[in-house]
Amino acid sequence: MNARHQRRKLPARYAAVLSPLVLSLLMTFIVSFISTLKSLGLHPDLPSIWLTAWGLSWLVAFPMLLLVLPVVRRIVGALCEPARR
Repeated sequence: MNARHQRRKLPARYAAVLSPLVLSLLMTFIVSFISTLKSLGLHPDLPSIWLTAWGLSWLVAFPMLLLVLPVVRRIVGALCEPARR
């Protein structure tokens, strides 16, 4: 791909927010769908009910990930050997 058609990337400083954003979007998307499907079955209103549940769960999950991710990284760092370079 030539230089004119390369996609622009965000600066590395955004990774600390982008990682929990993507993680929370994907995880809440999947978990809320499974939970809603299990509760309702193949209900005709499943898509709208699920998307409402997903939006609400994401509103909680994203800020929580921003708060707990540094703690999780410290716990994992205490449990795992450092990577060799």
